[in-house]
Amino acid sequence: MSVDLSVNITGLTLKNPVMPASGCFGFGREYGEYYSLDRLGAVVVKATTLHPRLGNSTPRVTEVTGGMLNAIGLANPGLDQVLEEELPWLANQNVPVIVNVAGDTVEDYCIVVDQICQSGLAHAIELNVSCPNVERGGLAFGVDPQVLRRLVEAVRPYCTLPLIVKLSPNVSRIQDVAMAAAEGGADALSLINTLVGMQIDLRTRRPVLANRTGGLSGPAIKPVAVRMVYDVAKAVDLPLIGMGGIFTGKDALEFIMAGASAVAVGTANFTDPRACPRIIRELRELMAAEGIKNLEEIRGCAL
Repeated sequence: MSVDLSVNITGLTLKNPVMPASGCFGFGREYGEYYSLDRLGAVVVKATTLHPRLGNSTPRVTEVTGGMLNAIGLANPGLDQVLEEELPWLANQNVPVIVNVAGDTVEDYCIVVDQICQSGLAHAIELNVSCPNVERGGLAFGVDPQVLRRLVEAVRPYCTLPLIVKLSPNVSRIQDVAMAAAEGGADALSLINTLVGMQIDLRTRRPVLANRTGGLSGPAIKPVAVRMVYDVAKAVDLPLIGMGGIFTGKDALEFIMAGASAVAVGTANFTDPRACPRIIRELRELMAAEGIKNLEEIRGCAL
């Protein structure tokens, strides 16, 4: 049976719905040694900030039951190097490129988005709104609906590409921040980012991570992520990229049934470098076995 895996997200056509999640794939070079990146629906690069960032002190990653905690701190080479070295390399890989953008201030976001859009080296922008807003005392942009709406409104005039907003799950009602992003001018939403967690070392009696807390990812958060995608799909009429604990084609299909148009694979890339192409294959095989010809047949069927 022939299966059509293609999806369209705000004018961006992907050959299949599977992409790596930002921060779990670097800029693609390392994974390109395992398989051709053009097998993916898209590549989402790690967060890019205006200036280089070394990130948090170590240790900043630890395994936990059902996943991992990370407090990398948005380490990246900065906008100039991304534009000069990373994105030109990706431009030759024949795959759509989505650039995740982070910042400490609204002005930071606007500058980075503007320069990336002008470069012609990206196909979409993903705003990382889990960053601390230094102008608001360090409160993350994505936890206050009004602050988030104003950020998206500020960035929108500078963004000539599809604008995806990546939502934080660390809120009381994710529908509220989803609607705020939509009102601000988002073209699509991706969710969820990591949940805040902590692990304590019984020997030292101190938090394992130098940052004390970190972002929880992996299979442990999948039920939460599926529920949040489901809630947001009912609240806004925007394409959704679902993520959170996806390790198999079955996991991906579950997110699509909850209302996602595409999915992003994060922690699985660390345990299986070929996770993304494997999930694409499993998704195709599963759909063929179930008699599903295309993703639109089942997208949001659980709503």
